[in-house]
Amino acid sequence: MSKNFDLEKALFILVIGNTKTAEIPGITVAGANPELIKYTPPADAELLYHGKCISIESIPATPDGKPTPALLTFTALRLTKIPLLVVDSGLIVKPKIPHITLGAPVGENIAKFRAMEKEDVEKVVKNGKILGEQLSKLASLLIVGESIPAGTTTAGAALKALGFEPRVSSSMPDNPVDLKRKVIDEAVKRVHSKDPIEIISAVGDPVMAGIFGILNGCRRVLLAGGTQMVAIANLAKSLDCEVSIVTTEFVANDKNADLSLAPCEVFVTKIPLARSRYPGLRAYADGFVKEGVGAGGMTFLAYKKGIKEEEFLKEVERDYERIVLKV
Repeated sequence: MSKNFDLEKALFILVIGNTKTAEIPGITVAGANPELIKYTPPADAELLYHGKCISIESIPATPDGKPTPALLTFTALRLTKIPLLVVDSGLIVKPKIPHITLGAPVGENIAKFRAMEKEDVEKVVKNGKILGEQLSKLASLLIVGESIPAGTTTAGAALKALGFEPRVSSSMPDNPVDLKRKVIDEAVKRVHSKDPIEIISAVGDPVMAGIFGILNGCRRVLLAGGTQMVAIANLAKSLDCEVSIVTTEFVANDKNADLSLAPCEVFVTKIPLARSRYPGLRAYADGFVKEGVGAGGMTFLAYKKGIKEEEFLKEVERDYERIVLKV
């Protein structure tokens, strides 16, 4: 993809959903407790529209209060004024905001079951293609982000099914690698071919299906994310869509993430959170959270709009004070 981005006709799409793989104890901290995990994707989406969550009282965070990467995306959207569209692709709880639905089921726990019925995935991909075709008429550049707890595990399973030996990132510095590997190895036993629809149906998740469908209808897409987007880019290699990935330096520096598996150009965004005066934001540089909700991609485009790193940090801290600290 050319580095010359037409930001005057850009559109950010956030695709959100759930997989019951997130119910495996210890596999994700995308929520303060297991019951709240199902609210994480809709709450992330609500935050981007309103600067606050509606479905839950406070914004999604790790158990000790490190904020969702949606905070970074919110700041970038506010500064760039790039329009936002939220897409439901397999949610348990629907967000209390305007959104489009692809009619996707909630994904099953891939440690025990096939992720989805193949017919359901085919329907989601068909609906995603229609959406991608229509959005491509409106925007010259589509930026696609995601929010799905345990998405790195399903992404790892998809990569394994494609023949890779994946290393996947995590929202925790102590990545539960052994647990993820056990789930992935068990899941891929039920994959019967390298057909993308079969892989998504067997070991993927509904967000993966939705984004794959959108790519099927697009000409040019910037995938904003880490391991999940590497998996989706590999699944979409045969599609007639120009794809690049952009992620944060926190994923790029993670020894458990392997961006070299990407079949396309990968951009890495530097975000100076290590210099923040707030521990919750500095934690990103220590290996917590790292990426999600399109944070790296939208920060990247904020810089393309002429916003400097230090200015962006000040604006993130300003939003952190208002949204998280409520001062």
